[in-house]
Amino acid sequence: MANQSQLSFNNFGSFYLFRNLHFYLSQFSRHRKIPRIIFFDHGLSYNKNVVERKSVKFLFKKSLIICFIIVYILCIQNVLAVECDGNLNSCDNSNLQLKINCLEEKKNVCSEKGTTLTTEINRFNTQIYLTETRIAATEQNIIKIQNEIDSLGKRIEGLDSSLSYLTELFLEKVIEGYKQRSLSLLDYVFNANNIADFLARVKYLKTTQNNNQKIVVQVQQTKLNSEEQKKLREEKVKELDNLKELLVTQKQDLDVQKSAKQKLLTATQSSEVVYQQLIEKARQELAGFSAFARAAGGGLTTFGNGSNGWYFTQRDPQWGNNNLPGSSYNLATAGCAVTSVAMVCRSYGQGTTPASIAADSSRFIGGDLWNWAFSCDGKGQTWLSSPSQDQIKSYVQNNTPVILRLYAPSVSGLHFIVAYGWDDGKNDFKIHDPYYGPDKLFSSDLQYNWSQVTTAIVIQ
Repeated sequence: MANQSQLSFNNFGSFYLFRNLHFYLSQFSRHRKIPRIIFFDHGLSYNKNVVERKSVKFLFKKSLIICFIIVYILCIQNVLAVECDGNLNSCDNSNLQLKINCLEEKKNVCSEKGTTLTTEINRFNTQIYLTETRIAATEQNIIKIQNEIDSLGKRIEGLDSSLSYLTELFLEKVIEGYKQRSLSLLDYVFNANNIADFLARVKYLKTTQNNNQKIVVQVQQTKLNSEEQKKLREEKVKELDNLKELLVTQKQDLDVQKSAKQKLLTATQSSEVVYQQLIEKARQELAGFSAFARAAGGGLTTFGNGSNGWYFTQRDPQWGNNNLPGSSYNLATAGCAVTSVAMVCRSYGQGTTPASIAADSSRFIGGDLWNWAFSCDGKGQTWLSSPSQDQIKSYVQNNTPVILRLYAPSVSGLHFIVAYGWDDGKNDFKIHDPYYGPDKLFSSDLQYNWSQVTTAIVIQ
């Protein structure tokens, strides 16, 4: 059996490159009268005893070049691949938008990675750096828009000066023309010294009329240009105001993200073991929420805004199917805590919704809210363990809503609700239940028992 050597390319590149290589070698074999080359399993083999030395050398060179191209492409892909690591400089780019795109991709990669403290810290660092880059881009745009406004101001000033000059010139021409209106054609004939003088006077009159008409057109055009530039400047001023508002929001977000990272390090004591314990606790909490929802039954629905206008339901079709960050649970099945916080924040006039809270992954660990995330902008929080009814009653009678955590032992379930008032006639708490609906009575309507209340959270 003839001695054979085998060149193989295992998973080195795409089928497209091998197809082209096959075509090229087949063509070369036909013209050089080389025995047919056999391809199999992304590899190729040939009999060195029957292939001319020169042909083998040529084929080897061509194959080597194609191999180099494939390796180069794969190396480039590896270089360009975004990793969830601490190397934020890998996204550095003079084009801030490209830098932002890279950081967003890196943040998404971190979010999809396995849940470890290192990954979470990398995600926080990436998010912070991303926000800082967005701030830099906004500041850059503010400078650009401000320069455009200044340039438009100078242009408008020039147009206004031109308009004033042309208007004054036009008035002079109008006065001059008015004086000449008393002269008839016979006056021009009798006042002329000769035919040439008469024709010159007529030509001058016609030229003056044409020039006056041009001045009118110039005045109209200059006025139109000035109005357009002023309108454009107004638009730029509005754009500048929006950018300044955005900058304030971005800086607030940056402060929140830095604070959230610090709270993460404090809560975990920078320990992977502690972090994993918190993750497990979050999973149990979410399982409890889901157990309560399964026992309650029902799907997506709406209930309106409630008597005080700030009720939300976790089952709202607008966000019910939105997943909680870091988990497979959605708001409809496990979003009672998120929805309760959103209701309290809305009661303070803030534009918070369950969807907006769920969109902020920094507030979650394993899909569950961090304790510090039970908060609203500019508000503090107080946690009460095994609170008494009198404690909660004193808050709601002062128009301070209270979030209550309930345990349902019959279904191994957990649930959050919001108490907002007291019914003297029924001697019962008025509550908004994110699952069952607004304006319920704690015991009378839903048969909750105060012994089920494990924790109360006051945000004020």
